[in-house]
Amino acid sequence: MTTIDIGITARDREQIADGLKRLLADSYTLYLQTHNFHWNVTGPKFRELHLMFEEHYTELATAVDEIAERIRTLDVPAPGTYKEFSRLSAIDEVEGVPAAEVMVDLLTRGHEQVVKTCRDVLKLAQDGDDESTAALVSDRMRIHEKTAWMLRALNQ
Repeated sequence: MTTIDIGITARDREQIADGLKRLLADSYTLYLQTHNFHWNVTGPKFRELHLMFEEHYTELATAVDEIAERIRTLDVPAPGTYKEFSRLSAIDEVEGVPAAEVMVDLLTRGHEQVVKTCRDVLKLAQDGDDESTAALVSDRMRIHEKTAWMLRALNQ
């Protein structure tokens, strides 16, 4: 078996992967929350929110796979259990079924948290000269910033 040699030190790969694990946990928690809200939203904006949440969780499903595969590319095991995600995520789980306006607010804050996590991981990637992770995280950050903006606009 060959040893990984992609021009990133083992220490940097570990640090970057640890950041990506937090990003994966935040993204998966947000995915699950968005899917839950898709199933349970009610009220006058039902159709609009139901369809929007579906778009969001579908996009997040692809994102979690890309993030996990980047962790594996760095030769580090990716977390994959609710227990690990709960420990690593900065996004709190929601109890019960909140009102539609509260769902929008919670998802807005969730996307904003993912942006903050992206910023932390981006610094690690840049410091480790890991352009591939930097590009992935930069793309994720842009998507979450735009999604948060769109969600904020719903409750104004």
